[in-house]
Amino acid sequence: MTVPSGEAAQPLRIVIADDQASVREGLVLLLGGLPDIEVVGAAADGQQALDLVAAREPDAILLDLHMPVLDGLGATRRLTAEHPGVAVVVLTTYADDSTVLDALHAGARSYLTKDADRADIARALRAAAGGLTVLDARVHATLLQATAKPGAEAGPAPGPPPDGLTQREVEILALIARGLTNPEIAARLYLSSHTIKTHINRIFAKTGSRDRAGAIIYAHRHQIG
Repeated sequence: MTVPSGEAAQPLRIVIADDQASVREGLVLLLGGLPDIEVVGAAADGQQALDLVAAREPDAILLDLHMPVLDGLGATRRLTAEHPGVAVVVLTTYADDSTVLDALHAGARSYLTKDADRADIARALRAAAGGLTVLDARVHATLLQATAKPGAEAGPAPGPPPDGLTQREVEILALIARGLTNPEIAARLYLSSHTIKTHINRIFAKTGSRDRAGAIIYAHRHQIG
């Protein structure tokens, strides 16, 4: 979107939720110091986070999963249901496959571990507010390892792709599951970005995915990627 001359772009308004005061206050200082981010509230538990989101109407919320009163998963489910326009970005110490998948199922758009730096966190918040999904390298590795666990299938079941997906759509879905962006997928497949976007929209429709996070869940459920 083009900003009219003389008019500054509005900062991204966020809420931060973490039960550890030192972490919470550190994140407020780190992210609040960026010119295009405004921290409009900080919560010590999931219920406080919900109350702040209702009162302040932020663009995104950065939250830990393990909090008292209402944990991050419960808060994410309620945020997704009650405030679907607010992007949920998880920032936690846990990157096991069940926790990651539970968070994405609950409606989180992005998932980072606490070794992410300020630039990574800010990028994930901006991307999530724009409807995109960011999973850091450690989380991607966890999801890929989950599909390769002993007893798991090495690939999709024999036969045609599920839900009417074409072979090209399966190929693109696999690349989404590996964390590639649209331009990276376009370069890999020698296709235009417009063509990739069209394929992805069809993938979302056929798989019932609301966004890339949903598509990633679908891909891992069907051993694609």
